[in-house]
Amino acid sequence: MVIDELLGVTWMTAITLNGRGHITQWDDTAAELFGVGRLQALGRAPASLLRLPREHQGAFEPGLFGHVWCGACTLPRVDNGVLTEIGWWVYPIAVPAGGGPMDAGRGGDDMRVLVLAADLRRLREDGPAITLGDLPMPAADTAARRAAGVRLLRVEPALATPAAPGSTPFAGPFTARLAALLPALEPGAAEEIASQVLGLGCPAVSLGLTLRLPIVPHAERPAIPEPRRAAPEAPPPGAVPLPRREGNGGRPSGPAPHEPGPPPGRDGQEDRDGRDAAAVRESLAYLSEAGQQIGGSLDHLQAARKLAEVLVPRLADFASVELLERVVTDSAPPADDVDETTRMRRVAVVHNDDHGRWDDLVPEGESLQMPSEAPLVKAMRTGRPVHIPDVGPGHAAEFAASFGDRDLRPLFAGRALLIVPLIARGRVLGTFKLLRKPDRPGFGELDRAMVDELARRAALCIDNGRLYRREVQVAEELQHSMLPDDPPDVAGARVRYRYRPAGQAVNVGGDWFDAIPLPGCRLGIVVGDVMGHGLTSAAIMGQMRTAVRTLAAEDMRPARLLRQLDGLARRLGEDYLATCLYAVYDPVERTCTLSNAGHVPPVMVSAYGDSRVLGVPSGVPIGVGGEPFETVEVPVEDGSQLVLCTDGLLERRDRDIEQGLEELRTRLTGAAHDLDDTCDSLLDALAASTPADDIAIVAVGFDGIPKGDVAVWERLEPRPSTVPWVRAQVAGRLAGWGLASLADTVELLVSELVTNAFVHGAGTIGLRLIKGGNLLCEVYDDGTDLPRLRTAEATDESGRGLQLVSHLAARWGTHRAGRGKVVWFEHSLPGHRPR
Repeated sequence: MVIDELLGVTWMTAITLNGRGHITQWDDTAAELFGVGRLQALGRAPASLLRLPREHQGAFEPGLFGHVWCGACTLPRVDNGVLTEIGWWVYPIAVPAGGGPMDAGRGGDDMRVLVLAADLRRLREDGPAITLGDLPMPAADTAARRAAGVRLLRVEPALATPAAPGSTPFAGPFTARLAALLPALEPGAAEEIASQVLGLGCPAVSLGLTLRLPIVPHAERPAIPEPRRAAPEAPPPGAVPLPRREGNGGRPSGPAPHEPGPPPGRDGQEDRDGRDAAAVRESLAYLSEAGQQIGGSLDHLQAARKLAEVLVPRLADFASVELLERVVTDSAPPADDVDETTRMRRVAVVHNDDHGRWDDLVPEGESLQMPSEAPLVKAMRTGRPVHIPDVGPGHAAEFAASFGDRDLRPLFAGRALLIVPLIARGRVLGTFKLLRKPDRPGFGELDRAMVDELARRAALCIDNGRLYRREVQVAEELQHSMLPDDPPDVAGARVRYRYRPAGQAVNVGGDWFDAIPLPGCRLGIVVGDVMGHGLTSAAIMGQMRTAVRTLAAEDMRPARLLRQLDGLARRLGEDYLATCLYAVYDPVERTCTLSNAGHVPPVMVSAYGDSRVLGVPSGVPIGVGGEPFETVEVPVEDGSQLVLCTDGLLERRDRDIEQGLEELRTRLTGAAHDLDDTCDSLLDALAASTPADDIAIVAVGFDGIPKGDVAVWERLEPRPSTVPWVRAQVAGRLAGWGLASLADTVELLVSELVTNAFVHGAGTIGLRLIKGGNLLCEVYDDGTDLPRLRTAEATDESGRGLQLVSHLAARWGTHRAGRGKVVWFEHSLPGHRPR
């Protein structure tokens, strides 16, 4: 890489020294490379300024200015000590007359030194490795330069002889780039300096890239020369077996029987060279194609299957792959130690024998447990292949005994056997074994090298597939653990939902949904979508869902709940962004109250089958802040349905969200009463088979609570005589509902709550009984102080009422109403379990 290319990929600076070896030019790039400012550097010698290694202390001595040299070393920056790798090229030059700022500090000496310094660390990061060493340079007196202890970088030999300006193709670009590094010069000065540098040799870095190829070179030649005449076209990978290899490093031992031998002399040598080169090209093409097939899937079992398929018939006549049982089943990391107790499973078998010959004797999916002396266990424990060129009758019987009572001796006898362990990241994943028929030679060195290369690639692909599968499992488990279980059983409403995760683990998102029973037999419905994908979005989704459940328990109106959720998200971090739609259904009042935070609107289906998209204000997503949320109250009739979803159901490549929403509304027209059928039909019609985003659907059927199951007493007088009157009214209503057996307990609980409202409440008092899944009793008053459960001492005159309620009721609680508060309890109905 010459300087014309070097300047485009790394930092380079031009530093100039006067005759006394003091710095006269130091730019911002030099300050960044060495950690020394311009004012600190000017007028000082480099050896006293830079923290050079000991062997480089004499590199800038004036006595060396008569020589051209270049070198490289690692040195710490002056300001912070961070190591950096610097290469430099030092040129003695004569400054042109009237050279401008370069004359500063000249001291009457016409000789100057130009030092080109480059950041080699960037070349190591951004390109191939740099090869440094004591390379001879075709310039004057290398002995003096070696005495200075400078390791040499290469200078292009073709440019190392004196040349006039413009005689080399590098002159023009080099002059322009060098002029940009140097300070302002008189016209023509840059060209004259560039010509001096080019005349001494164009600076260059020797770059090298090391590749490990599974090719065994000829012992008598360091490389394979290109043939002078075209070689026959190599067969495609996998089309025909390799040419027969018999010892001699896996090289062809001679011509095929049907081919004439090469003539003696140079032409015969060229024919052999051509055949060798063609064989190498064919082998590399096969490895490339086989590697692509093995690595074409993220399924670790599919990668193992592909390994067996690419090996037969190209390198073997029979191939089977066995993986550790825990790698196959649960994708867990394999054990560090492998012994006879380690269970394995055969995951792939491929052969070119008669169809079905080995299918029953060595079936895929079989679980194996090998004895410790088995070659398969030996290969895994040592990490080295086991090669037997010719399996005799004794070995065949020994191998077959490892597989139980099945006679596998014909599979092994008289064949060449090669067992190779599959090792990735220092852990054994399993093995695969190869067999060749007796009419084929054993595995030569080239064959084993190719098998070893495929084993490394396959092991890495299998391990990557295992890790990917584990990542998918973790993401799905995390996401499912944060989603609700079965829908709640509430009075006056039916709830069903569906969830379909994204098709790939990387697309696992933060869609969430929930149905939350609220006081007063009401139902809270929420659906949301955290922006982004991955485990982080799934974790944020879990926090959002927990927050919504906590806030919903406070019986907030939807707009206020979203404001609280928005404030919480902004306090948690900038990444907490989500869309959310929250609705509350009241089966007694038959209303649905909704508020939206940037989510897709829901679709309402009337009892007669008409569908419409609800006009809910869109709002801004949760976490944005600064904008209010609005609440919309919609009257609903019994038999109607509300369908909420996330954008994964609506948006696809062939349609946007608006089109998807309209298609959703159309398909919900005339929807069936069965909510399960509604959800399933929507998934079948609108969702892709492998969705790019998560899909969540919540369908709610509004049935309402019959008016005859609700009893209300309003504007009760706050006087003692009201309590027995209320008890009598409650007892009568329970008898009318066929719940007279509950009268004693319920009357006692009602009297405690009404008395508590008289004593500690304020304003008007109301009472409501609702017979739904349980018996619900609510007592209203205009007071703002919420009662709390406390322990009453023996001498206390109050505090026992709520203790009694807590012991006798299935559930109880308090919440604030639009004005005042509500204290409520639930009592289980006969034959019903408390929710």
